[in-house]
This record gives sequence, structure tokens and C-alpha cells, in this order.
Amino acid sequence: MSSSSIHLKIIFWLLIISPLAFSRILPTTNQTLIFPLTTQNTSSSLLFKRSRLVSSPPIKVPFTHDVTLTVSLTAGSPPQPIEMVLDTGSELSWLKCKQSTSSTSIFNHVKSSSYSALPCSSPVCTIQTQDFSLPATCDKNTNLCHVAASYADGSSVEGNLAQDTFTIGSSTRRATSFGCIDVISSTRPEEDAKTTGLMGMNRGRLSFVNQMGLSKFSYCISGSDSTGVLVLGESSFPSLPPLKYTPLVTLTDRLPYTNRFAYTVNFEGIRVGSKLLPIPRSDLIRGQSGTGQTMLDSGTQFTFLRAPVYEILKTESTEQTKSVLTVDPSIVFETGMDLCFQVGSTQPDFTKLPAVTLMFNGGAELTVSGKKLLYPVPGSGSKNKYCFTFANSEPAGIEAFIIGNHHQQNVWVEYDLAHKQIGFANDVKCDQASQQLLGSPRL
Repeated sequence: MSSSSIHLKIIFWLLIISPLAFSRILPTTNQTLIFPLTTQNTSSSLLFKRSRLVSSPPIKVPFTHDVTLTVSLTAGSPPQPIEMVLDTGSELSWLKCKQSTSSTSIFNHVKSSSYSALPCSSPVCTIQTQDFSLPATCDKNTNLCHVAASYADGSSVEGNLAQDTFTIGSSTRRATSFGCIDVISSTRPEEDAKTTGLMGMNRGRLSFVNQMGLSKFSYCISGSDSTGVLVLGESSFPSLPPLKYTPLVTLTDRLPYTNRFAYTVNFEGIRVGSKLLPIPRSDLIRGQSGTGQTMLDSGTQFTFLRAPVYEILKTESTEQTKSVLTVDPSIVFETGMDLCFQVGSTQPDFTKLPAVTLMFNGGAELTVSGKKLLYPVPGSGSKNKYCFTFANSEPAGIEAFIIGNHHQQNVWVEYDLAHKQIGFANDVKCDQASQQLLGSPRL
């Protein structure tokens, strides 16, 4: 769950390439697996050879406002079907282990013969949880390792650290560590009730990325429908343009506003159309207290910019779109999205909107254009109210830049952990990329 906890859910197919690794270094094998990702509404790394590719028909579901990438898999013995929100902004993976009035999707650990709760003395509890944002503690009543996570939207989870068998496609991963959660405080309980838990995919020791021994993963989210593809491991297909890379920043300092295990990059600037915005360098770099970190997060829907940078972008975007859009200051959408427009009974002419290009160290760029620049306000009806999809981080209490996945639609995004870099390829037709990678007929 990201620091803003605005999520995007979509149906995906997941291509997994082994080898596997858990909390220790284990022997590796090469194999290719595919399994489906399903969609539920909610609030809120490898340089290996390929073997054969097995494809299944993609499942397509329309986008809704609050959606997250959700993977379908099984846990326990015998296997129980579960759905986990895929979140690159979190380390602790967890499953709901207790029935509640608002949640019917749970993991029944009592029925799993391979389940084991970890005691306080477990090395996993005492050593490998040291990357957690909230330290693990010992539940003195049960002598079990107690874990918790809290998020900027006010939601939180608590439970015991445990291990069980997780099966993804035809690949089984035993002794996978996760939080067996029995206390959930949610700001949107009806929507959160529809998933079983969360799969942490950041760079921490107990994230799924590290427990599975991954050194590379990629995804591509369609902007035209709900299709997309998430690839764990190497990926290539004929129409994929060359990627431009920016170095991943490795943070070692323990500053108050720093997330050391996020996917952090160096932010270099913003262009609106062909104009480079006059943003002082000091406004784009991390401060002495850790504020100003720039992170990519699959769990955040929109992009949050720190206030000084947001105001410069807002001013220039307003100026360059005044002949196309009429600002309506009475509309504020979500938290920090205060540049909104009323466009009458027709849709805005998206082709006339100047693209916004986010520039990163090394020459990598992420271009936001067309429909990705505006989001329709739900319930606005015939009035057709739209808001700019960049938000001011200050009202949300966020002391960082967060690049949301709405702005990653039709962009191939590669997390290359082996080479400590993130790659972007803009203007990729992600629906076609999904079909090519999954073995469907080429368009």
C-alpha cells in the first residue's frame, strides 16, 4: 500500500521466471510460468533463460476509480485461493486470517497443515524484519512475533508473522513469510473486504521480490482497456522499443522522511509541451531530513508532487490550456487535486493538451499526454468535470514525489534490480504487448 493509498486494479497475466529464493540462498532452476491476475475493487529480480511459454485467454474487466493490480494465487496445504494486491511500495506481505463483518475473503490458516506461526526467537523475526517501517515486537501472551503496518490514508494492519506454502501457477514456494493479520483498521472497509491481502514488492529483505529471488520485473498497463501484462524476469517482444534507464538510488541513511527500500530515482525536471519549467534544483532533491524522495509506486493511482513543484506545474499547465479548458476553482478531487475544469456536455479535446514530461537522471523520461492528463470526476454526470492528474502532496501529508501508475499507462516499466536501474519505454500499446507476450495472435 503506497503512502497515498490511492490504488489501481486491473486484470493482468503474470509471467514468472525462476529461480526461486526465500530468506536463504537456495539452489535455482529455470522455468517459465504464467498465471492470471484478477480484478477486485479496493481503496487503497533475474537474467535467466526462457523455456516454454504457456498461454491462456486474457480476462478483461473495465476500469473503475479505485483499482489495484491484484494477483490470484493459492496459499496453504491444501491450497486455498487468495487474491493479493501487488504493491511495489510495501515490504510486509499479509493475509487476512480472521473473519469480520466487513470481510469475507480470508485465509483460513487453521486448515493449513503447512502453516507455522513464528516465535519471537525466530531469526526471521529477530533479523529479517529489521527493514520494516514498524519494528516487529514480541507478543508476550503467545510468544509469537507480532508485526504491524500503517499507511498514510489512516489504515493499518496487525497480526503475527508466519510462514506457509504459496503456489503461483505451477510453482510452489514453501516457508514464505507473511503477516497473518487479525486486526485491520480500514478507511474504506467495503472495498478492502474484496481482497485477501497484500503482496509487498519493494526492496526490503522480506518482500516477495527477495523471497522469490527476483532481480528483474516489468509491467505494462493498457490505457485503452483493462488488459496488461506483468513479467517477473526477462521480457522481450518484437514491438518493444528501446528502454531508457535511470539509476536506482540506494539509500542507507535512516532519516525521518526516507523510505530506504522504495524504488527511488533522481528527479531532474519537468517539461510542459516544449517548455522546460523553471524549477530550482533544490526543490527536486532530497533534503537533510529525507524529504523530497522520488519514488515509483504501483499502488498509487495518481502522481504527487511536492508543493513548490506542483504550483509551478499547475501555473504553466493552466496557461497552456486556457484556450481549451476553463478552470473551475470550486472543484477539488481527492486529496490535493485542485486544478479542475468544467467542460460542458462534451469531452475535452485531449489532442490539444500539452504533454507533461517527467525527466530523470540518465536521460530517462516518462511522458504523460492525452487522456492521462485529465480524470473525470465520478458522479459529475452531464457537467463533465475533469481534474488534472497531478496532485499537491502537501494536503495529503506526503513529504515525497510519488509517480503513480495512472501515468504509467501504455509505458513499459522495467525494474532491473541486478543492474540497479529502472527503464521506461513510452507509447507502448500495452494491450498488444500483453497479447504478444501471452502467445495470442499478433495484431
